[in-house]
Amino acid sequence: MSTARPAATKKSAVPLSVQDYLQKILTSRVYDVAIESPLDEARGLSLRLGHHIFLKREDKQPVFSFKLRGAYNKMAKLSPKALAKGVICASAGNHAQGVAMGARRLGCQAIIVMPVTTPQVKIDAVAHFGGDKVQIVLHGESYSDAALHAKALEQKKGLTFVHPFDDPDVIAGQGTVAMEILRQHSGPIDAVFVAIGGGGLISGVAAYIKAVRPEIKVIGVQTNDSDAMARSVKAGKRITLADVGLFADGTAVKLVGEETLRLVRELVDEFVVVSTDEVCAAIKDIYQDTRSIVEPSGAMGVAGLKQYVARHGGQGRTYVAINCGANMNFDRLRFVAERAEVGEQREALLAVTIPEERGSFKRFCELIGPRSVTEFNYRISDEHKAHVFLGVSVKGKGESGRLAQEFESQGFAAVDLTQDELAKTHIRHMVGGRSGLAEGERLFRFEFPERPGALMRFLTSLPPGWNISLFHYRNQGADFGRILVGLQVPKQDTKAIKPLLDALGYVYADETRNPVYRLFLR
Repeated sequence: MSTARPAATKKSAVPLSVQDYLQKILTSRVYDVAIESPLDEARGLSLRLGHHIFLKREDKQPVFSFKLRGAYNKMAKLSPKALAKGVICASAGNHAQGVAMGARRLGCQAIIVMPVTTPQVKIDAVAHFGGDKVQIVLHGESYSDAALHAKALEQKKGLTFVHPFDDPDVIAGQGTVAMEILRQHSGPIDAVFVAIGGGGLISGVAAYIKAVRPEIKVIGVQTNDSDAMARSVKAGKRITLADVGLFADGTAVKLVGEETLRLVRELVDEFVVVSTDEVCAAIKDIYQDTRSIVEPSGAMGVAGLKQYVARHGGQGRTYVAINCGANMNFDRLRFVAERAEVGEQREALLAVTIPEERGSFKRFCELIGPRSVTEFNYRISDEHKAHVFLGVSVKGKGESGRLAQEFESQGFAAVDLTQDELAKTHIRHMVGGRSGLAEGERLFRFEFPERPGALMRFLTSLPPGWNISLFHYRNQGADFGRILVGLQVPKQDTKAIKPLLDALGYVYADETRNPVYRLFLR
């Protein structure tokens, strides 16, 4: 039987205090469906940052997210009459899975409204967890759009709305995450980093921490294209975003809750705003320490933690990041892998102009020196100048600019593209095309062991009279690299092509007659 006060499910003239929330968290009914998730040390990240970093593994929940805690707590405290009528919710996916699991466990019907942008993996998961107890409705492009539709259906059908964040019982259920953290780590904790969408998780976490261990900082993390909470706190009122970024779809909320804003303003110490690239880098960091892949929203805590450490420095502090979800579409990993190195500031992207003259290409490669080349795109297009799209491994922030200056000092005009969204998203994949200057071009595809010096060995092995008219290379993280090369070979050297390429010892194929080449590059 529920012991919750009426204020738990209705607006009250007297807002709930931190102590009220403490009681609600301690009496939450979450463990019918949720597990006490591990608090794991991220050893690799700790070593690299010089602090003690712990990950609260909510990605290990049965629905791969913390959301079932609040959803089930809310549903379990409904009256039998309300449960018999059924429930409805709006969700970008993770809350929906919690409601679906709760509906099946409690034996009630549920309508779940999800944005049309919801990853298929989450839609499939909702159907799996809810079975015949759940009806899925896709509507709108964001949570806010779905929520408006769900509220209309709530009134029409007489259902109980299970809010994903702006409800005291939901907030209390999410607060059990903090209860576990403090029980699992009784020693000093300097800060806990929490991703923010509508604010339910951070409200519950902050309420518990500030009631029990107020010296611990609670730091909210948002993406720079979905920062409704940070803007609302600054404005002192709820701010509605016109649009939200959909990469971190689990936190893509246009309007935060009234109750969550009240609690966040009162209890959260500060905010960190992170970029898409920083989130991609954090996904990689988590994978390297745990061999688990979290969704973008699930990695925001680590992304914010890393930015905070870079800004404040120090040594030996203890930080906790909540890995709040792991419902990742597999196809999205292509984008994550592409952007992680830039987000970690370990890859510089540059556009370099070199003279279209004999020997300049080799001189340019010698200037790159021992640095690891991650990408090299070039297509002959001008009789006097060659434009190269270059990716190079770097050690940290600011090195891309210094590298561009180094090229400039040696007579190669360079533009730093590391923070250029157009270059990172599109142009890097579009360098090339047909060229009227590629007369007599032969196209070859090579595979070679991915080791330092292999690229230079290939370049220096070509006779000086052979002109490179096309060059494409991208480090794929495998044990071998792939290069596509266009060669303009003097007629008298035609018979020497095969013996020379055979002597290189690399696997290669002549693609000159490939129809794809003839359609798009010839």
